[in-house]
Amino acid sequence: MRTRLDCLSREFIENPHAHLAELRRQGPIVQVDPGGMWAVTRYDEAQHVLKSPQLFSSTGMRLAFQPEWLGRANPLAESLPFLDPPQHGRLRTLVLRDFTSAAIKRLEPRIRALARERIARLMEQRTVDYMEALAVPIPATVVCWLLGLDTALLKHFERWAHDIALIGGVHPEDTKQMEQCRRTLDEMERHVQGALDARRKTPGDDLMSDLLQASAGGQALTPQELMSFFFVLFTGGVETTTYLLGQSARMLCQHPELLLRLRQTPALIPRFVEETLRYEPSAVALLRTCLQDVTVADTALPKGSVVLVSLASAARDEKVFPDGDRFILERESAQHLSFGHGIHFCLGVMLARMEACIALEELLPHVGRMELRTERIDWTTSLVVRGPRTLPVELFPT
Repeated sequence: MRTRLDCLSREFIENPHAHLAELRRQGPIVQVDPGGMWAVTRYDEAQHVLKSPQLFSSTGMRLAFQPEWLGRANPLAESLPFLDPPQHGRLRTLVLRDFTSAAIKRLEPRIRALARERIARLMEQRTVDYMEALAVPIPATVVCWLLGLDTALLKHFERWAHDIALIGGVHPEDTKQMEQCRRTLDEMERHVQGALDARRKTPGDDLMSDLLQASAGGQALTPQELMSFFFVLFTGGVETTTYLLGQSARMLCQHPELLLRLRQTPALIPRFVEETLRYEPSAVALLRTCLQDVTVADTALPKGSVVLVSLASAARDEKVFPDGDRFILERESAQHLSFGHGIHFCLGVMLARMEACIALEELLPHVGRMELRTERIDWTTSLVVRGPRTLPVELFPT
């Protein structure tokens, strides 16, 4: 009898792709742990699940972020990625205008100035934790701008993002981490509530002020909906982009020839970012719940079954991405699913791509090569996101 793969095991977290390749060989739908979930391993089936909300409910995501041990409501578990139609569409329309191409483009000069400032410090030090020096500060500062938050909160953001991600991956015996996650949620809610109260008195030109004045379906947003918007914009805007920036740096350390090519031809940077998103996605999986008995790839899934859509596995499906285990800068193939698919396609996709491209455009003219200064990376433990917590690197000037 084959032992089921545990997607929260240290072995899997540190080297998921070899295990996911084995799952794809077993079939497009394979049962895994924790909890006997059904993992969707291949691209076509993953796309089908994600674009069929009438069959597969997004409320399945709550299983990862609203565990019993939390003992309190998690605002993230009530946010957009966890909602089905019609509630999802009702709330999503409220923030669409803040993520249009024109709105994002207006942020570009500020992001570029921020990147230059951070990179100047980084090049002075040369041996740094890349996550702390650049990968966290850029997206965290941008989220502060968007939400109208005091940038003094930046010192908390890395810990907040880490603890929120861990809610979906705390081991049953780790009561210390459970308590830390509970404290973090309490702390975040206090800070956000204070910011909301301040914006009610003095509105600003920011998304938080817009949401306070917005209405959905003719009704003002509830306090719970306002809080959930902050949590999802925080996690989506900080955590996943942070990991994208970190993985980009790791790729350049592992493939010095790519760094040279990008320095010589900066126009290739967007291609590099896309291949990084495919090769090492920040969002590695999404959870869904079957709303009825359904058959996927000849596998019968009973109503209520939990489905884990492995975006990381779908991104290396050889049928869609030939030679998928190789990082190929010139890759011309189907659209990866790293930003999701269907009604839950990521709102911040343009912003994440722009932040990653700007960081590289500003960094690479100063760097001849980058070297990783650790043999073992400390990865985030979670079912749905993956990225380096720290990334010690040494940068060699041009």
